[in-house]
Amino acid sequence: MISLSINGHQHSIDVEPDTPLLFVLRDTIGLSGTKYGCGIGQCGACTVLIDGQAIRSCQMPVESVGAQTVTTIEAIETDPVGARVVAAWVGIDVPQCGYCQSGQVMAATGLLKETPKPSDDAIAAAMTNLCRCGTYNAIAAAVRQAAA
Repeated sequence: MISLSINGHQHSIDVEPDTPLLFVLRDTIGLSGTKYGCGIGQCGACTVLIDGQAIRSCQMPVESVGAQTVTTIEAIETDPVGARVVAAWVGIDVPQCGYCQSGQVMAATGLLKETPKPSDDAIAAAMTNLCRCGTYNAIAAAVRQAAA
């Protein structure tokens, strides 16, 4: 059994230690807001926060989480920074298709937790998640608004 702290709740799960965190979140625990995109850590649809830092959950074995806390999109509004990011996303109407947006919100929250007032270059460097709809300008604007 592996014990995980996810969104403020303890979960004891019986999975192989090398199971990617993404599949534990989606298939074992039932939190479907974190998306499967590419499976190789490139697209960022699977981004979650581990102790406040954005990580690609498709590449993190569940055994590597240890005692760290996991935050998913389902609980991001309980974090003051996450709530500001969500408000900016909604206010600017960032999403088009929306598939990548949970990962984008998580990446933006991680950035603002690390760097509360990022420069445009810092935003570009941190926001590497892919968006098929090309909403990158709106994403950057929402990050700037949430940082204000």
